[in-house]
Amino acid sequence: MELIDKEHKIYLLDDDNFDFPTLDMMKDDLVAVGGDFHPQRLINAYENGLFPWYIDEHNYIHWFSPAKRMVLYPDDFIVSKSLKRTIKNKNFVIKSNENFEEVIKNCANIKRKHEDDTWIRDEFIEAYTQLFNLGIAFSIECYLGGELVGGLYGVWVGDIFCGESMFSKVSDASKMAFYHLCKQASANGIKLIDCQVYNEHLESLGAKEISREEYFKILKCI
Repeated sequence: MELIDKEHKIYLLDDDNFDFPTLDMMKDDLVAVGGDFHPQRLINAYENGLFPWYIDEHNYIHWFSPAKRMVLYPDDFIVSKSLKRTIKNKNFVIKSNENFEEVIKNCANIKRKHEDDTWIRDEFIEAYTQLFNLGIAFSIECYLGGELVGGLYGVWVGDIFCGESMFSKVSDASKMAFYHLCKQASANGIKLIDCQVYNEHLESLGAKEISREEYFKILKCI
């Protein structure tokens, strides 16, 4: 790896190996650029506390490891009054890993507040679909009347589920998928859900920020 920004400690990844900066080499949230979406590189990234977020105008992948990591312990998931009513009505059908590619495509195409474009480009869809085919990426889907109306996807690393994105076409659909993930976490050996970066919606569901160092301690316990 070549250090290309000494002030912020940003590294250019080598093309011929899948190494990533270690904790002591990190300063800012963005820690590396370059590389590719080879499955082993992606696996190494998650195992070392990084994830790809977007591709810049030079086609460099940007790899992040936030100084403050947003995480959710499954038992801390907050069920709002409206979600309790939704759960009680039992209108949604929840499934897992039956429509992974459609989930990630919906996450890419759904319109979000304060966002003009998506970071989930075709390269991401292809890469994570490949991880799904390898049994490393997973989806949870929410159906209403047989139609896919919400869901989420992520990468499973040891006992951590690294959530990537979720979408909702009707009220509470993505929350139902998230609720199902948390409800089944213990049975599936998931101790922590990595939500990556802060947003108010995640906080309202019970997620909180921890330091990068604390996250790495949890990660190294895998």
